[in-house]
Amino acid sequence: MITSADNKKIKNVVQLITKAKARREQDAFVIEGIKLFEEAPEDLIKEVYVSESCDYKSIKLDKVPHEMVKDEVFRKMTDTLTPQGVLCVVSRKHWTLKDMMESAVESGPVYMVLETIQDPGNLGTIMRTAEGAGVTGIIMNNETVDIYNPKTVRSTMGSIFRVPFVYESDLKKSVGELKSAGVTCYAAHLKGERSCFKTDFKGPAAFFVGNEGNGLSDELTAMADVLIRIPMGGKLESLNAAVSAAVLMYEARRQRLAGNERS
Repeated sequence: MITSADNKKIKNVVQLITKAKARREQDAFVIEGIKLFEEAPEDLIKEVYVSESCDYKSIKLDKVPHEMVKDEVFRKMTDTLTPQGVLCVVSRKHWTLKDMMESAVESGPVYMVLETIQDPGNLGTIMRTAEGAGVTGIIMNNETVDIYNPKTVRSTMGSIFRVPFVYESDLKKSVGELKSAGVTCYAAHLKGERSCFKTDFKGPAAFFVGNEGNGLSDELTAMADVLIRIPMGGKLESLNAAVSAAVLMYEARRQRLAGNERS
């Protein structure tokens, strides 16, 4: 049992939780809680830590090497206020844009293109929603928040292991590749003149969603084939980035499911 917070392994876990640089250098990140532990692919799990008071018999630990940690030490290494007693170091998965495009379904892929999303919760929610809506993959610029931020990881509810995603240093080049492959690009924009509910998304589509405060850059907006908007009631001009993304993803899914029902 690990009994000291000065233990090298404990210090390393804290580094992985608090520093994106450490996550990049070690190509690993931390997940906390029973659900994420059970969602994580076994081949990605590197280390498992269990608090001494955890009801570990209810968790499938028989095939995974793990270490017990005194409760007071476990509390120092966790990022949550009410830890569930299970924490893992997990290897990061890697995809490429080519991987996404090759795995796209014949009925037409749907991509989310995110520019400089800064809120970890927003990014995690977008990923979780993307899985539910059947999105092909998520493409982000390097200025988007680290997807392995603990808050983001928790917000994905396990989708981080299943939804392909890439960070691209040149987002415009990546969008150019999508367009060359026949993907129509739609920018969620305040200047959009076409309602998302009156736009046909049944073909290959990519939705652009921008920064929470500043929206999309002029450069990326100019690459969109169509500027769309989500109709607003009241005095609102826009919705939260994650909510906007959800509306667009599920409108695309609704149209596709309706098309299948008719065929």
